[in-house]
Amino acid sequence: MARIVKCAHIQASNPKHDGTVAEIKEAMIQKHIPLIEEAGEKRVQILCLQEIFYGPYFCAEQDIKWYESAEPVPGPTTERMAEYAKKYNMVMVVPVYEKAQEGIYYNTAAVIDADGSYLGKMRKIQIPHTWPGFWEKFYFKPGNMGFPVFQTAYAKIGIFICYDRHFPESARCLALNGAEILFNPSATVAGKSEYLWELEQPAQAVANGVFIGANNRVGTEKPWEFGQFYGSSYFVDPLGKIMVKGSRENTEVVVADLDLEMIREVRDGWQFFRDRRPEMYGEICQP
Repeated sequence: MARIVKCAHIQASNPKHDGTVAEIKEAMIQKHIPLIEEAGEKRVQILCLQEIFYGPYFCAEQDIKWYESAEPVPGPTTERMAEYAKKYNMVMVVPVYEKAQEGIYYNTAAVIDADGSYLGKMRKIQIPHTWPGFWEKFYFKPGNMGFPVFQTAYAKIGIFICYDRHFPESARCLALNGAEILFNPSATVAGKSEYLWELEQPAQAVANGVFIGANNRVGTEKPWEFGQFYGSSYFVDPLGKIMVKGSRENTEVVVADLDLEMIREVRDGWQFFRDRRPEMYGEICQP
């Protein structure tokens, strides 16, 4: 018997490139509101926003002014998003810049349940610091909460943020912890890693017998213009087949119906979890 969950991504470009940090942040939130409402009107049950959805990808430079955009989680933005979650009976994955305390910041995704309640958060585990324009260690402390799984109104979900997708241990931990759908909110530009965008996560979906939703923003952000965010947000099924994919350039809501019954069917055929030998893998866990 089918168990369908309607899921969606919002992929969006940054509408404001000048002004104060607070003005830039609010402009992006305002751009998202009608898109969130569109998802709600389409009866989306689980909606994922892009990495640090309320601003530009400021890691293209190293400037302490962007610390101003960090906030507690739960906090003002999660409370605003909770109103829409409750209004539309829609689970929301809300990636923000978290201030744990003064001077300690994380790249975080909050999970809000369909009744508007706050379920918890995931902090990005692996933090890149690479040329060109991914100076994330300047902004983020590595996550310290592991890979939590959230029992939402519709499914068990897990989150791994952007760069985490390059580490197969991330998806494996989430799947072993019981996640049925993995969400990967990202900020990724054309170039070095684009060829991996539709390679890694379909492979991880197969290896773990899960659905994965990969989310990426669109557009070129000033003043840095270090690359084009190429969108192409998608959902992939446990057989590794991409079900739906967004455009490379457009702000849009990308929707797919996921039949979670497929997870059991695929795992019964490919017994990867049964045949694991974790007692033999100790060496890969050494520093």
